[in-house]
Amino acid sequence: MSDTFNIVLFDGVYHQKLKPLTFTRPVADLRVGIFKIRKKWEYALSTKINFRCKSYLAKKYQSVSGKADIGICSALLPNNNLCDAINELKDKTIMMKEGKVLVIKPLPKEDLDNELNDFKIVQFTSEINIIEKPMDIFKLNGLEIANDLKWILKEKTEFNNDIETNIFIGDQIYIEKGAVVKGATLNSTDGPIYIFKGAEVMEGSNLRGPLVVMENSVVKMGSKIYGPTTIGPYCKVGGEVSNVVFQGYSNKAHDGFMGNSVIGHWCNFGADTNTSNLKNNYGIVKSWSYETGKYESTETLYSGIIAGDHSKSGINTMFNTGSVLGAFVNVFDAGFPPKFIKSFSWGNSKGFETYKFTKAIEVAKTVMSRRAVELDQETINIYKAIFKNTVK
Repeated sequence: MSDTFNIVLFDGVYHQKLKPLTFTRPVADLRVGIFKIRKKWEYALSTKINFRCKSYLAKKYQSVSGKADIGICSALLPNNNLCDAINELKDKTIMMKEGKVLVIKPLPKEDLDNELNDFKIVQFTSEINIIEKPMDIFKLNGLEIANDLKWILKEKTEFNNDIETNIFIGDQIYIEKGAVVKGATLNSTDGPIYIFKGAEVMEGSNLRGPLVVMENSVVKMGSKIYGPTTIGPYCKVGGEVSNVVFQGYSNKAHDGFMGNSVIGHWCNFGADTNTSNLKNNYGIVKSWSYETGKYESTETLYSGIIAGDHSKSGINTMFNTGSVLGAFVNVFDAGFPPKFIKSFSWGNSKGFETYKFTKAIEVAKTVMSRRAVELDQETINIYKAIFKNTVK
């Protein structure tokens, strides 16, 4: 596809569907597999992609409000058939599947309703993967690791696999030069393991693919990591982890179990924090939905925790199956807190109070400075908008 094409990923209803992860960013800025959704589309269509997101996010993420040549649903994941169909799509056409809008050509200005009346609707008949709920991120993670890895292996062919101090099982292990992996067991029988430059896997760790450890992340000593798991950039992970997607800049550095979960940015889980991912009666897990404002079925037996940015737990915290933490949630003391905790909440199983905005920002600045990241005013304004909406 030509570089002159103006392609926009629009959030639409998925901004609400995918909260708390989308409180702080557009849908297409979410990571599933190795790359964020926008990066996947840029690889797939060989062109720059823009965002169209909520107004309070617009300035930071340079949201496009004007007409675009093509609009693609932000929650949609690319595949070859989709890309072929997009390239062949005629003007004034809406591509749909099972009632879901996938692609609009051209995408009108932000006020869509009156401009789509004369568009023709066509049905896409091949398979798609779309992130309908936050849990879909960990459900689709293994497939997306494999899809994203194809793009990396087209660009990189040299790896530094140390067979002297590590035990390798399988032939899908890729360790970039500049990564440090010593005294670990890596098993790629069930899926690939990819470790980025700058990452470190400490001795005694047992890793099972599909697994990605991204740049400047650390897997602590004696960790047990089961796939499909993604450890985003600048994370510290330890203990036992199974099918978790860490978006980036978050820590679960100590012992404790975390399974079937999605963790936003700048989160920290204290020592011996545990997340239940399976009910005692082996029933389908229910979890809070920001879309409906009530608990809804996750359509799976396994669901741990969904945590928005800057959420934290103290030592010995226990999270029930299907727990949802908004942005800037601070949980402390042992015991089970509620399964849903709204943004900017501070407390424990006995109750919560509002996390004062000035205090939350003060802590955020301290946490981010430890990774040499400045908390800029545009980001503070986003946090303020979330705070005001939550207090309402």
